[in-house]
Amino acid sequence: MEGKDNGKNELFNRMVKAGQRTYFITVKEAANKNKYLTLTESKLIEKDKFERHNIMVFQSDLGNFASAFSEACKIAA
Repeated sequence: MEGKDNGKNELFNRMVKAGQRTYFITVKEAANKNKYLTLTESKLIEKDKFERHNIMVFQSDLGNFASAFSEACKIAA
């Protein structure tokens, strides 16, 4: 999925619904061409009111992050 977001190109976006929580996995490219991953959790706390938490993982850290995340998923599954 491609789009514009404050000068950042959105290269990928996936939504995962999980009850009252929704997770968004997004890859963006900044104006300086650096790519980064954002993980967002959106949780319904009241009618039409959401609480959001974001984690940004920069391109230089992505390999280590992906390896640790994959390892954690194997243990959690």
